[in-house]
Amino acid sequence: MKDLIWDNTLSVQIQEIDEDHRRLVGLFNLLNHAVEDGEKKDYIDAILEELISCTVWHFRHEERLMLKYAYDGYSEHRKEHEELIESIKALQQERKKEGISVTQDDIEFLEHWLTGHILGADMDLGAYLSEVM
Repeated sequence: MKDLIWDNTLSVQIQEIDEDHRRLVGLFNLLNHAVEDGEKKDYIDAILEELISCTVWHFRHEERLMLKYAYDGYSEHRKEHEELIESIKALQQERKKEGISVTQDDIEFLEHWLTGHILGADMDLGAYLSEVM
């Protein structure tokens, strides 16, 4: 699988959110390469844990901005955040239970998970914040 490339397509036009997204894309690419290169399971697991931790932090960052600027879509956006975190943690737990590492299918799932959220809910949030900040 090829790297995710950060470009204007993924920009929500809010610098601090874009910086977070760049970091998440970088971690995704690191995970992707580790899986492709057949790195050790412990190393891949550590990258996945870092990706989850950074995502949780980023979601709280977005939620803080939504609250500060009275974003009407807060509840729906936060629910999507919760569902995304639950899904990635479930994947992580399933891999631990099975004793296997992240697979290429998991990488594809994570790519859709990450880009889908940015190109959907986050674009709406970015448009709103661009007007009120």
